[in-house]
Amino acid sequence: MNSEPVNFRGWKNCLRLANPAAELIVTTDVGPRIMSYAVPGGTNVLHVEEAEAGGSGEAEWLVRGGHRLWVAPESERTYVPDNAPVPFEHLGPGSIRLTNPATAPWWVEKELTITLKPGSSAVELAHRITNRGPAPTQLASWALSVMRPGGLEIIPQPPMGEHPRDLLPNRLIVPWAYTDFTDPRWRLGRQFITLQQRAGVKPTKVGLFHREGWVAYALPDALFVKTFGFEEGATYPDFGCNFETFTNSEMLEIESLGPLRSLAPGESVAHAETWHLLPSTGLPGSVEDDALSAWIAPQLAHLGIS
Repeated sequence: MNSEPVNFRGWKNCLRLANPAAELIVTTDVGPRIMSYAVPGGTNVLHVEEAEAGGSGEAEWLVRGGHRLWVAPESERTYVPDNAPVPFEHLGPGSIRLTNPATAPWWVEKELTITLKPGSSAVELAHRITNRGPAPTQLASWALSVMRPGGLEIIPQPPMGEHPRDLLPNRLIVPWAYTDFTDPRWRLGRQFITLQQRAGVKPTKVGLFHREGWVAYALPDALFVKTFGFEEGATYPDFGCNFETFTNSEMLEIESLGPLRSLAPGESVAHAETWHLLPSTGLPGSVEDDALSAWIAPQLAHLGIS
């Protein structure tokens, strides 16, 4: 495993973490942002905004793409620009920590620790937000992976129950004001919810309280899987969502959230996720539940995800 400085898409100060199974490119010119995740010799599964690639020092917040750390719930504080160079430190082979210092008026410090596991595509991400201000504040950590276009998102549902044995709800689905479930990109199945990324369409978004622990994004040449946890009894943003997903005509976002906490000065919130990546032989032939289950089950088993 190695870590070396590289130039990527116009950002001159990037770090490359690589082993035989995966390669990560992390820019230190802005962020913290992970800008590329790929199998060696493969195509980046993360989306990069072409017009914003290589830029820095802008006054306004920019999408840019890649993977970023945000502050929830979404508000003016969320859109603090992350366009300045990011201090970083090497923690060991394949592991780095990047810190976006707190600035006025919000005084929120964002920290991302990235570890590429030896001999594996697995990437462990630790997201931490610290209140560096003089007064208490309430927030949650929010991690957004911006995926390149043309894929199918696969979201597992809880097991089906039956009446009258199972009398209580076991899932929570939160649609945003602009979400239309007659949109053919969505399919709410018995085992899975699927969302297709397509060009020339309007934005759509939902949130879930997600206990199943994984979400996948299938592309013609790769399968990306993100795993993350939930905390029973915790309060999550947006009516209780620890997972959210958004898509528009350019990309699709796979988003995990930590619990919503009240932080005294100096206190932090944090949550973790793990990425996996496999070369793929193509998209699933069907989004019907049984066919999709048969397609993805052996790939999850190969990654050790149940």
